[in-house]
Amino acid sequence: MTKITGTKNAAPVVILDRDGTIIADKNYLARAEQVELLPNAAAGLRQMQRAGCRLLVATNQSGIGRGYFTVADYEKTAARLAAMLADEGVRLDGVYYCPHSPADGCACRKPRAGLVERAAREWRFAWRDCVVIGDKPSDIELGKNIGARLSIIIGAEKGAADAAVADLVEAAAVIES
Repeated sequence: MTKITGTKNAAPVVILDRDGTIIADKNYLARAEQVELLPNAAAGLRQMQRAGCRLLVATNQSGIGRGYFTVADYEKTAARLAAMLADEGVRLDGVYYCPHSPADGCACRKPRAGLVERAAREWRFAWRDCVVIGDKPSDIELGKNIGARLSIIIGAEKGAADAAVADLVEAAAVIES
């Protein structure tokens, strides 16, 4: 296993949100056939991969905890996403999800750091060396909570983010600069 960190000469680990960042947000996506890549998502992820970035997904999936869909349903959507990305020449290095509802108060629900903590243990990277990309303030808050070196928001105003971009191709350009 290669250790990739955000040191001066190494590409960072990129922590990506799923819904609204890589795929269209379908509001409690429960069916694999509903998975739809966002425009430029695969191209941006390929660009990050070519730059040596490790691509990890951290996603809240409270539909499981709310009873809207099952873990098996989630796994089918995750497998469909992986297959669609593979068709585009992209491989996600890891996918981490929180199945809890907001009322559960768990440590893994973003903006808390539980998912990143688990990923960091498995992939051996320092939180401060990663880049967090998402479409919601909670994604940016996650980046701030872990001391990420860069937080990028997609399709929204900059707010607390370090950068605001239209899509993952623009996010890849920010990371490379």
